[in-house]
Amino acid sequence: MLRAMPAPAARVLVVEDEPAIADAVVYVLRSEGHWVEHVALGAQALARLREGTIDLVLLDVGLPDLGGFEVCRQLRTFSDVPVVFLTARHDEVDRVLGLELGADDYVAKPFSPRELAARVRARLRRHLPVPPPGGSEADWQRQGDFAIDREGCRIRYRDRPLPLTRYEYHLLAALLARPGAILSRAQLMDRAWDSDADSADRTVDTHVKTLRAKLRAAGASDDPIRTHRGLGYALET
Repeated sequence: MLRAMPAPAARVLVVEDEPAIADAVVYVLRSEGHWVEHVALGAQALARLREGTIDLVLLDVGLPDLGGFEVCRQLRTFSDVPVVFLTARHDEVDRVLGLELGADDYVAKPFSPRELAARVRARLRRHLPVPPPGGSEADWQRQGDFAIDREGCRIRYRDRPLPLTRYEYHLLAALLARPGAILSRAQLMDRAWDSDADSADRTVDTHVKTLRAKLRAAGASDDPIRTHRGLGYALET
């Protein structure tokens, strides 16, 4: 049986105004070995995040003051710390809006503590990478400016690690698997998303947009992800 690669211990800020949910989230994260802070208001969260030292934010969408979307919008003006939304909203438009504002993942309420812990571990493995046992440069397959470690679920661009969400990783890995080939949105959905995930074209487009932003931040002067109108996307390596 394969064992999941452990995520490093991290400083997590929980922004949740419902005490019962907040207590459960804090408990499960501390049991995973993380250092956890909790605030109940968006303004408090922004003030704390401006101080730095937070590795990941669990952010409730339905806060009583600013609201999670506004907190995320303001946060992205000064920090790229990973954000995972906690939300009772199930409409696709809300999830897409959150991703466009810079969120990295969603956990829908009600959620299981095991699922939440797994989402946090996955996010931290990418944001605070630790090499797998016995890992070496031999684990990386180079493709032009890219290098991918498929077992470790990591991708580098010009030797800079890309801080990818799980869907961004699977999307870029799918494009890297067939460099130069045009993959339709349906093909990318099939390769990158879970079977129960949203199946709208806009979901793919949103993640391509965030991927492009991260590639630019890593030094890409030309966009390696090409849009082929009416057909899909292709990666130039």
